[in-house]
Amino acid sequence: RHVQSTLYLCWAAHAAMYHFYGIQRRLRAEKFSGVYEHRVLDPNNELLRGFDPLFYAPHSRYGHIEVAQYNSVPGLNVVAQSDTAGAYVVASEDKRMVFVTGHPEYDPETLHDEFVRDTDAGQSPAVPVNYYPDDDPTQSPLVRWRSHGSLLFTNWLNYYVYQTTPYDLEQLAAKAPPTR
Repeated sequence: RHVQSTLYLCWAAHAAMYHFYGIQRRLRAEKFSGVYEHRVLDPNNELLRGFDPLFYAPHSRYGHIEVAQYNSVPGLNVVAQSDTAGAYVVASEDKRMVFVTGHPEYDPETLHDEFVRDTDAGQSPAVPVNYYPDDDPTQSPLVRWRSHGSLLFTNWLNYYVYQTTPYDLEQLAAKAPPTR
């Protein structure tokens, strides 16, 4: 009730889309895992201030929501996406909600640890795409997402939380997020 903006990551982004808008994610047969190229669609959106036009971000998930489904919700805008991974950053026009479908918070070894965990559990996961040099899991990962990940969180905190939160938090109750 007294929160100016909420950022939902990966599974939480899908859960929030269902909770607030009734949009159900679809599950893939195989896990979607790797580091994918994304492009900035709205260079004027403050969430992406300082981003290069093309940047990389890790993904690790089974669920997927189509770009068209995000775009079908009035007041939501896909501001960054990947041709392969789909919508990456989706923001409400009022800055109250941000949906990030990937994992900008991942440490360099997180995808590796997930790959080893799944392999050790007897599964046959695909090698995370664009993560290891030459897709060779015996090599150290190629990390190319940390600066954009830090910038995304910094921009969200500054432009969507700090600069927009009213002094009187009771004013936020009147601007609560939508519910179905």
